Amino acid sequence: MSGRHTHGGRPHRHDPENGDEIPVEPMPRRIAPGVLEIDTLLGGWERVTAGYLIEGSAPVLVETGSQTSVPILLAALDRIGVGPEELAGVAVTHIHLDHAGGVGDVARAFPAATVYVHEKGARHLADPTRLIDSASRVYGSLLDSLYGRLDPTPAERLHVLEDGEEIVVDTDRVLVAIDSPGHAKHHLGLHDSLSGVLFAGDAVGVKLPDGGVLRPSTPPPDFDLDQALHSLGKFAERRPTGIALAHYGLLEDPVALLAEADETLRQWAETAEQAYGAGVDIADALSARFDPLMGDIDPAHQVKLDTMNGIHSNAAGFRRWLETRAEPGAAGGH
Repeated sequence: MSGRHTHGGRPHRHDPENGDEIPVEPMPRRIAPGVLEIDTLLGGWERVTAGYLIEGSAPVLVETGSQTSVPILLAALDRIGVGPEELAGVAVTHIHLDHAGGVGDVARAFPAATVYVHEKGARHLADPTRLIDSASRVYGSLLDSLYGRLDPTPAERLHVLEDGEEIVVDTDRVLVAIDSPGHAKHHLGLHDSLSGVLFAGDAVGVKLPDGGVLRPSTPPPDFDLDQALHSLGKFAERRPTGIALAHYGLLEDPVALLAEADETLRQWAETAEQAYGAGVDIADALSARFDPLMGDIDPAHQVKLDTMNGIHSNAAGFRRWLETRAEPGAAGGH
């Protein structure tokens, strides 16, 4: 059989008899005791979006990925041996489509699963009309070609997680919810009591295995610097054994990682604020300072990074934060 390769960003191999493309689904990978990483292959790209299955008598899936990733995700869960009645919970760190776009489909496929979400995101999972309308303005044609949409989840299937609340996975295992706004107001971290791994969503940033250094993720409309830094502090206080990013994978040495995330975010904010004050384009200023730190990146990997965590999206988030902060009566306003 011919080897595995990509073109158009989609990993595949070819049927040796007729030459047809056969999608390649990476095997779920054990990254910690009772924790399986599932590559949800957004856009066919490997190691860009991850979901995590937490094993136990009441297993919980953390992140579904986008709606376009649902077939890959369901195939992976079937391969692991998680039947339709066996998944007890689906938890999303926040409701952005690359994390929660598959929730409605997954809830339908696993009718016994409770869907766990932040209080400020729950209504959008029940009625995604406004979320999809907003996403369509942001993503344009990429909404359908890359992400897909979001099917509603019945309200009675949703469980709003409070800060510090525990999701029971087994007699000796819980996931502790950590209210962690900054990237988004509806963001939660989830800390596994057994392995010690903290599932950080986008609150720590993005670090693709093929894409260089850790970069913050500061999209509009909710980015808030003070909240983001406070959330990093809350993560550090829990003393996790590792940090699992949605983009992408388990990173060890969490003390150093969280310190790096804090310092990097402050540097980006400083650059954005200086540019804003000087009337300079924020995206240009961020690119000039931080792009050289990425080193030489394969153009295909640069496309992944720009799609998941582009300079212009981050710059727009900083601009929105700076404009909001400057409004009369705003906390910290001038």
